[in-house]
Amino acid sequence: MADLNNARVLMIATDGFENDELFKPRQALIDAGATVTLASITTDPIQGEKGGEKADTITPDLVLGDVDTEEFDALVIPGGVGNPDKMRMQDRAVQIVEEFMDDDKIVAAICHGPWLLVEADVVDERRVTSWPSIRTDLENAGANVVDEEVVVDGKLITSRKPDDIPAFNQAIIAALTEELADA
Repeated sequence: MADLNNARVLMIATDGFENDELFKPRQALIDAGATVTLASITTDPIQGEKGGEKADTITPDLVLGDVDTEEFDALVIPGGVGNPDKMRMQDRAVQIVEEFMDDDKIVAAICHGPWLLVEADVVDERRVTSWPSIRTDLENAGANVVDEEVVVDGKLITSRKPDDIPAFNQAIIAALTEELADA
């Protein structure tokens, strides 16, 4: 098991997140010793979905406007259809992605999460994957889209769907382990 006791991970999500794509990476990171902070549009509980049905809720730790990206080592963006679609309309969410990418920090997005990467204009000439329905959006934004369970391009990590979560989690933990070793 990796020792991520000094790792600080930011997750951003709102209503409509895919339940497993938020909770499973979050728990894997916590189990590895990382501190995980969830930011959203408000600090009211947000509603997850699983198979189109309402699932679990979680209360965010802070609002997007209070996020200082300098305080975090990695950003994780869960999917679900509604979550990234709402988040890409939030200027601060887009800025957070831009800041992480500009600072060459780890950014991990799964399923529909890469929509936020498109909105932040950070996928040009990057190798990525995603849920099939947003691959054209990624290609139109200049990405080299492939169909693999997890794609690591530098510090950008992407995955396709909930079935890919174990590989997604492993890639994030490996990247954080390497990042902390280099620090």
